[in-house]
Amino acid sequence: MSDSGSTRDEIRATRVEKVATIRQLGLNPYAYQWQRSHSALTLQETYGELPPGETVDVQVQVAGRIMARRVFGKLAFFTIQDESGSIQLYLDKKEIQAHMGDRQAQAFNDLKHLTDVGDFIGAIGTIKRTEKGELSVYVQEYTILTKSLLPLPDKWHGLTDVEKRYRQRYVDLIVNPEVRDTFRKRALITAAIRRYLEDQGFIEIETPVLQSEAGGAEARPFTTYHNTLEMPLYLRIATELHLKRLIVGGFEKVFEMGRIFRNEGISTRHNPEFTSIELYQAYADYTDMMTLTEAIVCEAAKTVLGTLNIHYQGQDIDLTPPWRRVTMHDLVKDVTGFDFQGFSSLGEAQEAAAAIGVKTTSKGSTMGRILNEVFEEKVEATLIQPTFVLDYPVEISPLAKPHRDRSGLVERFELFIVGREHANSFSELTDPLDQRDRLEAQAARKAAGDLEAHNVDEDFLMALEQGMPPTGGLGIGIDRLVMLLTNAASIRDVIAFPLLRPDTH
Repeated sequence: MSDSGSTRDEIRATRVEKVATIRQLGLNPYAYQWQRSHSALTLQETYGELPPGETVDVQVQVAGRIMARRVFGKLAFFTIQDESGSIQLYLDKKEIQAHMGDRQAQAFNDLKHLTDVGDFIGAIGTIKRTEKGELSVYVQEYTILTKSLLPLPDKWHGLTDVEKRYRQRYVDLIVNPEVRDTFRKRALITAAIRRYLEDQGFIEIETPVLQSEAGGAEARPFTTYHNTLEMPLYLRIATELHLKRLIVGGFEKVFEMGRIFRNEGISTRHNPEFTSIELYQAYADYTDMMTLTEAIVCEAAKTVLGTLNIHYQGQDIDLTPPWRRVTMHDLVKDVTGFDFQGFSSLGEAQEAAAAIGVKTTSKGSTMGRILNEVFEEKVEATLIQPTFVLDYPVEISPLAKPHRDRSGLVERFELFIVGREHANSFSELTDPLDQRDRLEAQAARKAAGDLEAHNVDEDFLMALEQGMPPTGGLGIGIDRLVMLLTNAASIRDVIAFPLLRPDTH
């Protein structure tokens, strides 16, 4: 029985009629429960060596969604799918009529005429390997568990369907097992990271999503309003400032994995709602965080892939530590030939940037900001193998400690793999007076119209004045890490329900 050739509305109307027919038979097309004895995978593993034509006289109970139906007179073959995989139902009219009790006279005909691809069905039977080699449940009894009203697509792939796949992720998950595998791996990755950190003595503490001051990053926030308190609020752009308050309060190893919200553009690398993990460790610095970053990423890779040699979009990546460590200045010099440390004036830096086609923006009003713009445009994409980029300009790192040896820089690194940032870390700034100066400079930029700058968080500064021990901090983008370890080209492929424009069709 096929849905091809019928319109979606006609198919739905026909299936609604079948729901009514099932009810008229005294049956419930939307069951409450079904006891399963085996999953599809368990049966495939248990009876994988059963020869063709052989049977096993053991009763099993299975359930799943019908993905294919083939009906031949007094025989039918259904392929059903559960979360673990698929199994065939071998449906013989004689066998079903012998076991279906009061319904035996019409049970097989009902099966043929009232079920469709997409329905959920439960079956009881024995194990049989067909002559053609297909492991099957030789059905004695069946129950329609859920009647599907809408058809599954015949084809669900290709660029023309990408938007629809994201918009109707539930259908994407039904018909594309590899998509389910991606989200299964995502769960394994996040669990592995949490488990590793907990084994190292870290504890996870949740911090507010709604905040009176956005902070902890340079990003444009989403705004909302609390009616009862009559106050504007921001959705958090980072968990940093609250986690640091916990370090001030006496915790020495804390982290949080959670959603972050930034009112920015959407691309294959960016989603305005994303997941990150931030962690803070007392008495550590950014060199300690490099070692920890390697351990976390490698633990995740070994958990889901069993290897540190991975393939991403046609490129071979070796995650074996230690990873390359190189300063931003040296990378820019290697790629462009310009040594920004040797420039004596801002004008020289601007001329050098223009000479290599980098148009500096209003943010490029300092040497450090111009250096960063050149790095972003000319260097980032070349960093394919894991690389720690070290020692950023102080102007773009308002929460990092001044470099202990190099003036104008801070102790900060970002991790790049396959040309994109995966992690960010500081030796955290613990001097409350220096921190106030930097936050006030940021507030001045906000007052001048910078939408990614923020006001001074006075409560955070008060916390720092209580005293914070030397601390290393680290943030890792979970979505990008999952992309790397599942070979996903777009961030939307690893977010179950990415934000999309309203469907106007």
